[in-house]
Parts: sequence; structure tokens; C-alpha cells
Amino acid sequence: MKFFGIVGLGLLLGTFALASPTSAAPPRDQTMPLDQTMPVGQTMPLDRAIAKAGAEAIVRAPGGLNVRSGAATDRSILGTVDDGSRVRVVCQVWGQQVKGTQRTAALWDRLDWGHGHVADGFLQWPSGRPALPWCGDPPVDATSSAVDVTSGSLNVRSGPSTKHSTVGSLGDAAGLRVECRSWGSTVDGNAVWDRIGPGRYVADKYVHWAPTTPRYPWCGQAPATVPAATKDGFFARVAGAAQASARTWKVPASVTIAQAILESGWGRSTLTRVDHSYFGMKCFGGPGPIAVGCSTYVTQECSNGKCRTTRASFRAYRAMGESFDDHGRQLATLSRYQTAMKYADDPERFAREIHKAGYATSPTYANNLIDLMRRFDLTKYDRRS
Repeated sequence: MKFFGIVGLGLLLGTFALASPTSAAPPRDQTMPLDQTMPVGQTMPLDRAIAKAGAEAIVRAPGGLNVRSGAATDRSILGTVDDGSRVRVVCQVWGQQVKGTQRTAALWDRLDWGHGHVADGFLQWPSGRPALPWCGDPPVDATSSAVDVTSGSLNVRSGPSTKHSTVGSLGDAAGLRVECRSWGSTVDGNAVWDRIGPGRYVADKYVHWAPTTPRYPWCGQAPATVPAATKDGFFARVAGAAQASARTWKVPASVTIAQAILESGWGRSTLTRVDHSYFGMKCFGGPGPIAVGCSTYVTQECSNGKCRTTRASFRAYRAMGESFDDHGRQLATLSRYQTAMKYADDPERFAREIHKAGYATSPTYANNLIDLMRRFDLTKYDRRS
């Protein structure tokens, strides 16, 4: 095994395994499996030994496998591990989908040194893939989840709601193997439910995560994306979704694309990469009829010319297209944007009207949109709608 520290990144030589990303979203009514080789069935308690010591796997990547700082092929390279070498994995992350030598998977594995990540598709598991815990944000590695009830037991439901049938129960402190999360009926202020197996859900209100709550995927969510390499690549990625929104909701595609640039940072924000949200639409009581849930992120809020850092709940989507659809729906149906919709054929006026209606808190928001529309001739996408 080779390992190069961050200081020596400029000295890395040799060839690395190439990862081929795919970004196809699962059908809307189908949940994407976390790993097709993982056995499924009844609830599996978290293996405490694995959580503490990690699990060993063999690298199968001719030319060597990149170890990256995050769960995507555009993240910085921390080192490389040789083909055939053994690595110890401490936890897993939901990230970019990669076609490897062993499987195609959106799971990445964090190693027991340097918080480095490798694509799971290039790892061979001698005894089958173990039930790895979800990773926390560095410097936290493995997290654990367990039932937390003061008395009695926790019902396991067939769906993410108290209206679904009870299919089992778990006692206090029982370990859980959480696959993904779903938005469902609210239990004491918490609408998140954790899927612990096919047709098996528990209310997240009664799940204790330690030492921190990881960022694990929403059920059925497409893999995380990698930003387009160029601005033209970004336009190619989002133009179709913006034009589809224009046809459905009459929102100018040029304005939609300009907003996507500003609010996603050209597709680079974590909210965009992980939760497929290009517009930073907040959750006010719930995700609405299109989004799959609400995720919390650090953000900037501006008022009276001053901006501050805060945390807010944002809508999360299965895939990019739903984000654009939800954005168009909001502008077309909320009463405060009625004036703006009268100027759907005048994109610059439209941009000023949604700003006046309170779409964004930045005092230069409308001017920024108009500058982008002019600089990149975004109105050409209106003509093609």
C-alpha cells in the first residue's frame, strides 16, 4: 500500500484508477438500494466491533485506487492504494455513483487513516459487504444508531407513518441498521422516519445517533452529483429542466438558469450536489408536494444590509428535475409572485419583480440575475422553450 500525505500531493506520480460516474435517477416510485450485494431482511443491529475496528477489504483497481478527501471523483486526492492491497474501512458515505471493477455503487468508504474516501465499487469484500455504519462529518468517523424510548418498545411500521401497520417492535437501546430516511407523519415535532429494512420504518424521533447525526440519504434519492467542468457544461445540464419548467409554469428559462447559477454556485454547493436542490428553497413546515424531505444546512441571511451565518432547513429532491419543477411551481402559484408572472415575456422585469416580492434577501439579487442573463445571453433559452 502507498500513502502520501497532503503535504506531498504535488509529488504524486503513477496512474490511478478512473471512476466512471453515472447519474441516472431511480424511478419515482422505486427506492434505490444502497448496495445490491448487501443482504436484506429483518432489522440488523449495528455491529459494534465493525464500528470500532473497521472492516477489511481488498482493492481491485489496476493501476491503483485514488483516496480522496470526499465522496466524489472531483475531490482532492490524498494518496493512492495499490491494486491487491488491503484497506480498513470504518464507515460509509452516500456520494457520487461510480462504476468500479466489482460493482456500480453510490457508496464511498472512509478509511481508518486521514478520513480518506475510496469508491466502494473498487473494493472486494472477502465475506460479503458488512453492515457498515454511516460516517459523521470529519473528524467524526463511525456513528451508531439505537432505539431511544423511555418506556415500553418502539413500533416498526410498514411505511413512514403511524397510520401504517405495525410489523414488529424494538426495545430500548436496540441497535439499528438505518438504510435511508423518509418524510412521513410527524411524531412530536419530527417528521423523519428511518428505513431499517424493506417495508420496515421507525420514527426518527426515537432514534439516538452517537456521537453525531450523519448525513444519510433520503430513500429513493439519486446519487450525489459532481459539478460540470465548464460553464457550457452547466448550461447543457440545466437548460432542459429550465425549459420544461417554462413550458409548464411559464417562468422564463433565462431567469431560472440565472437563479440556478447564483443559488447553487454553478452546481458546486453541497445542497445541490447531495440533495439536488438548485434554488435553496426552504422548508416552512414541510417539503411540499414535490420534494422528498427537509435537510439542514449552514447558510447566509441578509437583512438591512447586514448578513449573518445561520442554519436553515431546505427542501431535498430525488433528482435535479424535481428541483426545477418545484421552483417553477412556487413562482407560478404563490400570490406574492402574481405581479412577476404578468411579465413572463420580459425576463429582466420578471427578475426585478420576484426580488421585490421577497424571493431573496440579498439587496443586489435582481441586478445579479440580470447581469448573468446579459453576460451569457441566457434569453436564447427562452426562444428555444
